[in-house]
Amino acid sequence: MGKYILKRILIAIPVLMGITVIDYVIMCLAGSPLEMLQGPRVSEAAIEAKEIAMGLDKPVVIQYFIWLGQLLQGNLGYSMKSFQSVGSMIAEHLGPTLLLMGVSMLASLLIAVPAGIYSAVRQYSKSDYAVVTFSFLGSSVPSFFLALLLIYVFTVRLNILPSSGMTTLGTSGGAADVARHMIMPVMVLAFSLAGSNIRYIRSAMLEILQQDYLRTARAKGVGAFRVICVHGLRNALVPIVTVIGMQIPMLFGGAVIVEQVFSWPGLGLMTMSAITARDYPVIMGVCLLSAVVVLLANLITDIVYALVDPTITLN
Repeated sequence: MGKYILKRILIAIPVLMGITVIDYVIMCLAGSPLEMLQGPRVSEAAIEAKEIAMGLDKPVVIQYFIWLGQLLQGNLGYSMKSFQSVGSMIAEHLGPTLLLMGVSMLASLLIAVPAGIYSAVRQYSKSDYAVVTFSFLGSSVPSFFLALLLIYVFTVRLNILPSSGMTTLGTSGGAADVARHMIMPVMVLAFSLAGSNIRYIRSAMLEILQQDYLRTARAKGVGAFRVICVHGLRNALVPIVTVIGMQIPMLFGGAVIVEQVFSWPGLGLMTMSAITARDYPVIMGVCLLSAVVVLLANLITDIVYALVDPTITLN
């Protein structure tokens, strides 16, 4: 296992390098951030001086290697808009994003696992059709539409839930206040994730329930709960773990829209502000973090395979 993890980490290094090159080239093709400064009150001389000060007068290749050299020293650069350290900005906004992602993933699993098992056990019944319909709705309804719908119902009409921010302005916040602000964002993300997870869990359980060893367990008088939740679910976990591992980076990116709608002070809101301002150092820092999350999610998924199914060996 140790050799496998080390091998994956060494493979991840050139992958990360390639991702940074592609991201940097794409951003340079999008235009210079100094275009945002152009106007009747800003002279060409001032823009040229700013370009030299920021090193944007150098070729793109030189700019990239300057940024890469700073990265290897642990410096992600400084924001062109706020002049803050990109590392400190990411650290400040990472906590709210991880909190929102973690709670949403947990809520989706609490919904999807029992619903998927119940749907598989009651195949082709009315309750099965109801669960499948719910899963298709969760997969089909756009996040921004559901978010706006919840805001209209619970904020505009009923006025019982806050629609923006992480804490109430003018207060010291607290766990209860943060929880109230999280309800609608978590509902949006969990609804979408549960819709996808239910179908995968149902499909995996249906395949396992037809296996001979489960019929043998039933014939020996093993209880239905033990047959389904111990023997059946554990053997169905490999495809389920795969889906959950793929959803972690998807959730990391999908939270951008939800954070934007609900003004949640996470990485999504910071990323959107950086994109509109062409704040290249911040965009590069977030892209690098996203790539690391994807690689870590894949590595953790492979390790969990071996824990779920002892017959799987990692070489």
